[in-house]
Amino acid sequence: MIDMQGVYKTYPNGVTALNGLDVKIEQGEFVYVVGPSGAGKSTFTKLIYREEKPTKGTVNVIDLDMASLKQRSVPKLRRQIGVVYQDFRLLPTLTVYENVAFALEVIEENPKNIRRRVMDVLDQVRLKNKARFLPDELSGGEQQRVSIARAIVNYPKILIADEPTGNLDPDTSWEIMHILEEINETGTTILMATHSQEIVNTIRKRVIAIEDGMVVRDEARGEYGYEY
Repeated sequence: MIDMQGVYKTYPNGVTALNGLDVKIEQGEFVYVVGPSGAGKSTFTKLIYREEKPTKGTVNVIDLDMASLKQRSVPKLRRQIGVVYQDFRLLPTLTVYENVAFALEVIEENPKNIRRRVMDVLDQVRLKNKARFLPDELSGGEQQRVSIARAIVNYPKILIADEPTGNLDPDTSWEIMHILEEINETGTTILMATHSQEIVNTIRKRVIAIEDGMVVRDEARGEYGYEY
């Protein structure tokens, strides 16, 4: 599913973000990615959906070599990878329904299929009754659930959640985590970058810790392992 071997990433300004990283993630896993700020977590996730390319080493995602993947093939790859951001990134002038439907419209999905699929995922994230609302009419937790619905509407094989609870209160954070667990149970691989010690230590999953651009700890049902 995801296989990185001997991966280095050096940016044009000379900063080395990854320094010989090795990691393998199988289909259907739920993995927390933890580590200090600036450790290389963001670069690690960006390599998966080809926002960045490795300077050295191999990155294979869904049986595709990211280094040699042609630019015209990147959109097809990204249809198989959903991304949820800390700051939601919803289109403010579109309704909940339209924000989610947009992800299908850009790939020219059949309109009948769009309506059925959008309503299905809104039901999955408990927002079917707010399909006509605009983002600014929703709470932060509801906006994040729209973001999740948009990320999974294409039936992605991989879901990357970048600090999905970072802007939310504790109760809302647990709601988001339960939804992510349900998505994982359908077979979707989930990678969640997080600084939440409480979540990692309570909902035990595999933990990959990255420091100085390398994997320093990889544990099944691991703990967060950092104090902030």
